Amino acid sequence: MTKSELAERIEQLKREKGAVILAHYYTTPEVQAVADFLGDSLALSVKARDIDAPIILFAGVNFMAETAKVLSPNKKVLIPVPEAGCSLAESCEASALAELKGKYPNHKVVSYVNTSVEVKALTDVCCTSTNALQVVQSIPAEQPIIFAPDRNLGSYIQKLTGRENMIIWDGACTVHEEFSLKKILALKQEHPTAKIVAHPECKAYIIEVADYVGSTAGILEFCGKDSAQEYIVVTEAGILAEMQKRYPEKTFIPAPPESGECSCNECHYMKMVTLENILSCLEAESPEVQLDENVRKAAERSIQNMVAIK
Repeated sequence: MTKSELAERIEQLKREKGAVILAHYYTTPEVQAVADFLGDSLALSVKARDIDAPIILFAGVNFMAETAKVLSPNKKVLIPVPEAGCSLAESCEASALAELKGKYPNHKVVSYVNTSVEVKALTDVCCTSTNALQVVQSIPAEQPIIFAPDRNLGSYIQKLTGRENMIIWDGACTVHEEFSLKKILALKQEHPTAKIVAHPECKAYIIEVADYVGSTAGILEFCGKDSAQEYIVVTEAGILAEMQKRYPEKTFIPAPPESGECSCNECHYMKMVTLENILSCLEAESPEVQLDENVRKAAERSIQNMVAIK
């Protein structure tokens, strides 16, 4: 089948089954094109909870589909590629976090949403790259914190808050770790009026040269409101499709990785999602996300604690 035939068949199945497709910004353009909703991981999970649909297909990596199921326990949540993992989520195993909690029982655990459901179940309050600062600031200054799993986001928040009583987990997203400062600065010389926009999962020396630091949704919003015409984009390159769609009059330049000749940096897990496996998943209504109910409830509590922060 051609891509257009695959997309047409997917649309037909969505109508027949009352299914909705959620896709992350880092998936391929053709996957984004068949999605009913496009966004970052938590926003999509909230959308899954709020929409009236019996079947949710999550075009993204496994922790995202898990989070959607946490918030939508009575809906069938499908994931086309269950083996599509996340280097950041995999850098923090629940057993290791439980061991650290045992050593520091008086610490509050703040975990990034990019974690497994088991890690969320051990967490006091979740956070996103958008609200991590707000979440940490909501905790009394004298209360010690374990921040997991992203060391770059944790260090960035620690710098902004000046809190020294934070234990920062030593995990990272390999995609955001691999950007080259030298190559970004070379791009800046070639495009002197371009603004550098970066995700807070990047290393500190990348964040220091950025004109704006924020989540994928934050970066999109900033580029729409800002007056510049060119941007050097320091996050996964899949977001460029939505950027160019929203702001066709502007130019978006992907930041290159440290090694190799590639001009951009991509998450191979996100690119595992294809029109073919979306179609197969919808036809079979499988693979389906299944969670232990006690773990799900504990994970939901940590997310709801985050949502309750004003």
